[in-house]
Amino acid sequence: MTKPKVSFYWCASCGGCEESVVDLEEKILDVVEAVDIVLWPVALDFKYHHVAAMEDGEIAVSFINGAIRTSEQEEIVKLLRRKSQLVVAFGACAVSGGIPALANLTNRQAIFDCSYHSAPSVDNSAGTEPKTATVLDGIELELPAIYDTVYKLDDVIPVDYYLPGCAPTGALVAGAVTAILEGKLPERGAVLAPNMALCASCDRNASKPDDVCIEQVRRVIDGPVDPETCFLAQGIICMGPATRDGCGETCISGNMPCTGCFGPTDGCVDQGAKMIATLGGIVAGDDDQAIARALEGLVDPAGTFYRYGVAASLVGGAREESE
Repeated sequence: MTKPKVSFYWCASCGGCEESVVDLEEKILDVVEAVDIVLWPVALDFKYHHVAAMEDGEIAVSFINGAIRTSEQEEIVKLLRRKSQLVVAFGACAVSGGIPALANLTNRQAIFDCSYHSAPSVDNSAGTEPKTATVLDGIELELPAIYDTVYKLDDVIPVDYYLPGCAPTGALVAGAVTAILEGKLPERGAVLAPNMALCASCDRNASKPDDVCIEQVRRVIDGPVDPETCFLAQGIICMGPATRDGCGETCISGNMPCTGCFGPTDGCVDQGAKMIATLGGIVAGDDDQAIARALEGLVDPAGTFYRYGVAASLVGGAREESE
C-alpha cells in the first residue's frame, strides 16, 4: 500500500513550528510509519527539483509554516500548492503573519536603513544592502527579493486548513495529522482548534470580578504577579478575551499573560481591535487625562495587540508592492 506523501516547509519564521513536530515525541514514529515525507528541508536532504518533478496533487498534504517575505518563499509555496491536495497554514506566522509581520507597520527601506546603516552595531562603510543579483567567479546568481510586505500564507495561495499557535502544540499537531490520515477533517477553511476564547478554559477565570476595572495598566516586570488571579484583574494586559483556545494554557501556567498567538475566534475581523474594545470597557477614568494616566503602562500597543496578527489586521494587511 502506497503511503500518503507529506511535506513540511519553512518560510519567514523562527523555526519553532519545526520544533513542534519534534514535540510529538514518540508519536512522531507513528507519523513517520504512516506517511512518506517528501520535503522537509530542515531535517532531510530534499531539493526543490524533486518536488517540481512530481505530478500535480501527488502530495497528500503540505504543512507550511512562516509568513511570505521573499520571492523564493512565494515561488516554493506556489509550487507546493500545485503539488498538494491539501495545504495547512501551520503556526501563527503562516496563519496571520506572526511577529515578522510587525514589519508591515514600517517599510522595507526603513528596515534596511536601520539594519545596514544606522544601527549602533553596524560596521558597513561600503553601504552594502541586499541585492537580487550578483556575480561570483564569473557566474551570475539570482537571489531572492525581499518584499516590502510580509504576507500571511493565504494572501499568496489558497489554504485548506489553519493550525494556529506560536507554535502549535504537539496535541494539536497530532490531532490534525490523525484527522488527515483518517479522513475526518472538518469543512475546508476551518481552523483546527476550538472556536472559543481562551478565557473559557482558563483556571483563573473564576477569579475575575464581574466588573473588572483597571486603574493602572502594568507589566509583569513591574512587580509580583498573583499566580491564581485573572491577569486583567491585576491590571496586566492578557489577550485571552480576544484569543482562540487550544494552546493548553501554557503561558498562563507559567504565570505569564496570553499574548494572542492562537489568533481570534471565527467571525472576528480584527483581533487587536477586539482587545482594544475590551480594554476600553474596563479601564478606569472619566476623562481623557485619567484614561491616559491609566494607560501609561501600555508601552508597546502594536506589540501588545497585534504581536501575531498584523498581516491579518485592518492596519497592516496585504498592500501593493513598491518598486
